[in-house]
Amino acid sequence: MVTAGDFKNGITFESEGNVLQVIEFQHVKPGKGAAFVRTKLKNVITGAVVEKTFSPTDKFENAIVDRKEMQYLYNDGDLYYFMDMESYEQIPIGANILQDNFKFVKENDMCKVVSYKGNVFAVEPPMFVELEVTDTDPGFAGNTATNTLKPATLETGAVIKVPLFIEKGEKLKIDTRTGEYLSRA
Repeated sequence: MVTAGDFKNGITFESEGNVLQVIEFQHVKPGKGAAFVRTKLKNVITGAVVEKTFSPTDKFENAIVDRKEMQYLYNDGDLYYFMDMESYEQIPIGANILQDNFKFVKENDMCKVVSYKGNVFAVEPPMFVELEVTDTDPGFAGNTATNTLKPATLETGAVIKVPLFIEKGEKLKIDTRTGEYLSRA
């Protein structure tokens, strides 16, 4: 059990059938009246963020969210298969659970599969990946010092903006959180 007076950033708890994570909290002691805790909470399953106030004595059940490192194997239609590297068990995950940044993941990459009570609700790809450019306009001599960008298709099919000097066949380091080109690999 956790009380609202013990909240810290990152704590997860159950409230009204939802699994919530504390993003921000503030203990408020007004001159008149009882103290309260003002919070910003994220529903870890839906991703919705809400602001709520609680009495410091309100009690909640702790929620244990599991993050398991698993290897992405392949996809078959709308199902994506991941393997537990310890038990070699394979689990299918629906495309509706995967976020937009999963387009940077290729087969055999390690991802974090996030679940609560055995129900998978998210897949976190690695923060940085190295991918090869499969198609882009050719670069020209002298295109090294400008901030102009061009589209490039990566080996996973994702399209990102890259500097003009990047050519087909080069390996790039990509930030999966923003989808931005970082450097040559």
